[in-house]
Amino acid sequence: MGGGTGKGGRANRRRGEIEAPLDGERRILCLTLGALAELETAFAVDDLASLGARFSAGRLGAADLIRILGAGLRGGGNLVSDEEVAEMTAEDGIAGFARIVADLLSATFAPEGAQNP
Repeated sequence: MGGGTGKGGRANRRRGEIEAPLDGERRILCLTLGALAELETAFAVDDLASLGARFSAGRLGAADLIRILGAGLRGGGNLVSDEEVAEMTAEDGIAGFARIVADLLSATFAPEGAQNP
């Protein structure tokens, strides 16, 4: 797989997209329905509620970050494998990767403007 980006332009937060710098390039990430199904399989959960609960526990390892970033990048139209994601760099290293994942999960599970009960 090549490392090129799919969609040009800016992220649309209302669609759950974020824009993040990876490998010195601004990329669009989005956890589409297909990306979420990919993560359900990767994390061996049966539904979105279980997936959300897994993420909200706040205990993610490096392999988890790679899976989430990879799914988000592919959902955003980037042609990358998890192996390529594992070789990427982020500003501020692991803290930068963690911020990107947190922003992506927030955009997916708690979009801006969502009302809390």
